[in-house]
Amino acid sequence: MAVTLCQAAGFFISLVGVAGIIAATGMNQWSTQDLYNNPVTAVFNYQGLWQTCVKQTSGFTECRAYFTILGLPAMFQAVRALMIVGIVLGGIGLLVAIFSMKCIRIGSMEDSAKANITLTSGIMFILAGLCSIIGVSVFANMLVTNFWMTTANMYTGGAISGMGGMGGLQTLQTRYTFGAALFVGWVAGGLTMIGGVMMCIACRGLMPEESNYKAVSYHVSTKTPAYKTSAYDEKSKKSIYNESRRSEDGKSYPSKYDYV
Repeated sequence: MAVTLCQAAGFFISLVGVAGIIAATGMNQWSTQDLYNNPVTAVFNYQGLWQTCVKQTSGFTECRAYFTILGLPAMFQAVRALMIVGIVLGGIGLLVAIFSMKCIRIGSMEDSAKANITLTSGIMFILAGLCSIIGVSVFANMLVTNFWMTTANMYTGGAISGMGGMGGLQTLQTRYTFGAALFVGWVAGGLTMIGGVMMCIACRGLMPEESNYKAVSYHVSTKTPAYKTSAYDEKSKKSIYNESRRSEDGKSYPSKYDYV
């Protein structure tokens, strides 16, 4: 019963995690405009893996897809690839996990086969969660690097402007910070990994227990005789020879075999 609960819980947790990875990949709020130095603005920018959007104070939102692939940064394309690989591995893991559920009987499938399928799906879930977490973390690192570089340029521009008589004036540049999609991706990847670990734990309980007494089979070879009868034949010959030495009055005479 505990094995079934562990397997079912791992499956549903992984299902929620894979759904979260899909949602995070399709969201446009991977990076949002930082409003720390400019809280009042008529335009709000945010970007995703597939589109860049502009939201106005009137409520009108316009999104535009990236019409280039080679023009995007290499790390950005790597994040895309990691998220897609995570979705593919998670989807295949879900399909495999359905056939490994102990509460579902498919033909005459043995428990050992279900245990191997459960282990396979668990490994796929763990890899899918790792792809999601790595992809989101790489994008977050890109945001942090660009944020501090933009901040440094802002203060550097302010110092240069101050030399020209506008002391303390900072150049206004658009900075981006973490969006909601990053947190969704981190949580979804963690849930997928937890579900995969639970599936791997359930695999051990599905393995059939080995008996203490192992059966031993004996095979008779056709090339060599199974039993050696030479000793038995020699003993029989000795007995017949001794009987022939007995006389009719019941007396027996010694033979050469009596002194051996």
